[in-house]
Formats: sequence, structure tokens, C-alpha cells
Amino acid sequence: MAFTRATGKHRRPTRMHRNTTRATGIAALATTGVIGTLAAPALAADTSAEQTGLTPVITIGDTIADRIDAQADAQKQAAEEAALKKAAAEAAREKAAAKAKAEREAKERAAREAERKRLNMFVAPISNSYVSTGYKASSSLWSSGSHTGIDFHAASGTTVHAVGSGTVVETGWGGAYGNQIVIKMNDGTYTQYGHLSSIGVSVGQTVTPGQQIGLSGATGNTTGPHLHFEARTTPEYGSDIDPVAYLRSHGVNV
Repeated sequence: MAFTRATGKHRRPTRMHRNTTRATGIAALATTGVIGTLAAPALAADTSAEQTGLTPVITIGDTIADRIDAQADAQKQAAEEAALKKAAAEAAREKAAAKAKAEREAKERAAREAERKRLNMFVAPISNSYVSTGYKASSSLWSSGSHTGIDFHAASGTTVHAVGSGTVVETGWGGAYGNQIVIKMNDGTYTQYGHLSSIGVSVGQTVTPGQQIGLSGATGNTTGPHLHFEARTTPEYGSDIDPVAYLRSHGVNV
């Protein structure tokens, strides 16, 4: 009696077909890198796998899966460590930038404060000198009968300084004062410098403490070279105030 070979969708796949399918799956895993070099030794060492005459059938055990998990964990840990290092570096950079900014701002504040103090300070009009004739001294040499300022001892050509910050409001010949300069100070008072041999500033010019404004001399009504210095409430003659008290009130020891 003859038997007919089974056909159609209920036909069982042959062993060769099953083995080929499994081998194709393994090859796909290797191609995508899931198994990679980790799987290769285990695959080569598995001598107990079922084989056919054409296609080897390979079984992936728990060891390869563990190695794949370990590799994934190592990659994850490396990524986390790299992220932590990057965050630490960024934090250090931000800290250094904040420190540099704070130091820069502190220096700028210190510089502004130093400049403010410098502009508000007062100095003597002649360095390393002394008052040779005091305020309100009596003499026929002065038309008012008394001295309206103080005289600083100075040889002709000695540097004359602005005693503080202000604006020049008058320069030139001042009659008995000879060559003179009048400065409106920032506090609203006025200072006058007389008997100059040379004038080094002009009207409208701003001056700072210690700035050279001219040279001492003996021009005008004088018996010899010196600097006549006055402190006033207005730029005009007759509004004089005690120049020694004025300078001392601004920290100048005369």
C-alpha cells in the first residue's frame, strides 16, 4: 500500500529547516552587536550543541546573558561617572568665575573709594613750607590794615598746588595780589593764590588736590617772593575767612 507524503500548512518543518532558522537568529544577534565579542568564545566552546551535516545549532546559555548584562551595567556606570565629572567641572568653573567676579568687584569698589577719598582730601598749597605771616596780622603794607590771608614761605618758582578739588573761576592780574588764581571748591568755598610768577591753569578748568596750578613769585604788592593764600566765602576780596582754621578743618596741619 503506498503512502502519500504530508503537504500543506500542517506539515512539520524538517530538522534542517529548524536548525537553519535558529542559526539565522544567532547570526542576526551577532550582526547587531548584542552578543558581539562576548558571545563568540562561548559559542565556539559549546561542543555539545546539536549539529546536522550542514548547519550547527547553537544554544545561548545564562553565562552569555550575564556577560551582556555586565557590559551594559559597565557602560551605564561609565556614563554616570562621566556625567558626574562633567557636573563637577562645571561647578568648579562656575565657582571660579564667581570668585573672580567678586574679587574684580571688590577691587573696583576699593578703587572708587580711594578715588573718592583722594578727590575729597585737602593738601597744603606749598609742600614742606610754613606760615611766615599769619591771618589778620596788622601792618601798613595792607590797604585794609590787616592781613586777609596767610603767607607761605616759598622761593620764587616753587610749585603751587590746588588745596582741593574745584573749578578755576579767575586767573590773571589781581592788582596788589599780582598774578593770582581763584578756585571755587567743591564744598562751595573759594581759595585764592597770589603773587605768582607763573599761572598754569585757565578759567573753567577743574583741578584736583595737589595738582600744580602755578609757581610762586613776587608779583604785585610784596617785599619778596612767597605765596599769599586766602580762603573766602565768595570769589571777591573782603569775604575772607581764617585760612588756617579752614585748612585744619579739612585735615591739613599748618
